[in-house]
Amino acid sequence: MKGNPVKGMVSAPQPLAVDAGVKVLADGGNAVDAAVTAAFVQMVTTPRSCGVGGFGMMYIHTPESDTILDFHGKAGERVRPDMWEHEMLRENATGYGYTLRDQVNERGYGAVTTPGTVAGLYRAQSDFGTIPWRATLQPGIAVATGGFEVTHATAAAWKQIPTPETTPWITVAASPHEGGGELIANPHMARTFSALAEGGEEVFYRGDLAKAIADDMEKGGGFITLEDLNRYEVTVTSPLVSRYREYTVASNQPPGGGLTILQMLKILEGYNLSDMEHLSTEYVYTVSMAMKAAWTDRANLVGDPAFVEVPVEDLLCERRAAAWRRRIDAREKITIPRWRPQEPPSTTHISVVDQWRNVVGLTHSLGSGSDVITPGLGFMYNNCMNCFNPVPGHVNSIEPGKSRTTGMAPTLVKRGDAPVFSVGAPGGTRIVTGILHAILNVIDHGMSATEAIAAPRFDCQSDVIVAHSRIAPSVCEGVRAMGHEVHSLLDGYGGIASVHGIILDPETGTLDGGADPGSPGMAMAVI
Repeated sequence: MKGNPVKGMVSAPQPLAVDAGVKVLADGGNAVDAAVTAAFVQMVTTPRSCGVGGFGMMYIHTPESDTILDFHGKAGERVRPDMWEHEMLRENATGYGYTLRDQVNERGYGAVTTPGTVAGLYRAQSDFGTIPWRATLQPGIAVATGGFEVTHATAAAWKQIPTPETTPWITVAASPHEGGGELIANPHMARTFSALAEGGEEVFYRGDLAKAIADDMEKGGGFITLEDLNRYEVTVTSPLVSRYREYTVASNQPPGGGLTILQMLKILEGYNLSDMEHLSTEYVYTVSMAMKAAWTDRANLVGDPAFVEVPVEDLLCERRAAAWRRRIDAREKITIPRWRPQEPPSTTHISVVDQWRNVVGLTHSLGSGSDVITPGLGFMYNNCMNCFNPVPGHVNSIEPGKSRTTGMAPTLVKRGDAPVFSVGAPGGTRIVTGILHAILNVIDHGMSATEAIAAPRFDCQSDVIVAHSRIAPSVCEGVRAMGHEVHSLLDGYGGIASVHGIILDPETGTLDGGADPGSPGMAMAVI
């Protein structure tokens, strides 16, 4: 969507959230106000993808500063590095991650880490917002109370969640629209949001909600305690920054996915991609091998920097990039270490630009959700424990207070000091490659936001390249002839992240928003 809005733009996968954010901008709120407000609506309408029981990262650009808020889930004080070492049943068929006995790392109380979303959003609103905290929750409360429309299949799936409660998501009525689904409300979540509106982060981490959460975790055998909640803190950092062509690309610090995006770009800067036919055999092979190279380094070297030393400068230096290019050009086999977990393709994202050209990228998640819902609270907890390595001694092994690696990577591209492209996505580890494609499509191929985001994508995190079916079969055959297997997804859209973003033209002031056609989302401008 192109235009010349006076008051900004919002792009996200959920139309109700986009609408809520746009209304905030139209009323004079800034990008942080809109993003936080939209996030609470996302929690209501996609409660298996995100929520107050989750975690996330936020990139906030103002004319004065660039700030990253890191509010990852943190392993509880009761975990032990070796507690699941002997629970492994097998390596997953894809080579990503592991299957543990009884899915203890995926489902149930043991999968939950200390949630960070409330702390992160509260910090953002306190430091950068202009409207009262309580105002950011009102649209979410209204949707949770009055209901929202979902398909019959979605309603049925939500009702099958194994929870001590009957169900937290209650059918209000059949849709009034012909051929529609069901209207769903969540009064328990509305009450929790109302408590947050009154009590802020204090009630969630040290007040009545904290006590209810800690008591339920104790009863269910979870690893997080009241003390874990009491001492939770948001990590505030500056973004990682690297050059690509004549642009600066800035993204989040480890354990997020930004470093891996920047390393891929550093490797690819040595190739003239604009001279390659887009999505040709040469292009797919070259970009895929750069992906694979960066994933190899990430698997070996990247973890929570509070617990392991991450060699950021070395990973982004030209010497290392050149060494990878030599291996790629020689068609040398690149092997990613096994036992590297791949995240589930859930999560959600919001990109916002306001009338003052503040820019926000917010990615937040539950992982794939633990199926744990404290009776009466109406929200699901994350399952962040699923992506820790159960074997001690690894950069991503389990430790109390540690955050595991994630693909989340709200990213901002600049020319000089001016922001020109805000981009992010849900989609597990494929967030990284989805964002990479969007950046390459804009910078190297001159695409609009809609074109860059809608173009076919591919992903390489193993010995198999996964590609959208819209990539020509002859191209896939050509890549196979170069020595790398390619599997086509059945669908032409989706499956490789769900990218959303906004292009800013610093000369004309115009905004160009894009929303992934594989999602029901949209980009909407405030005129």
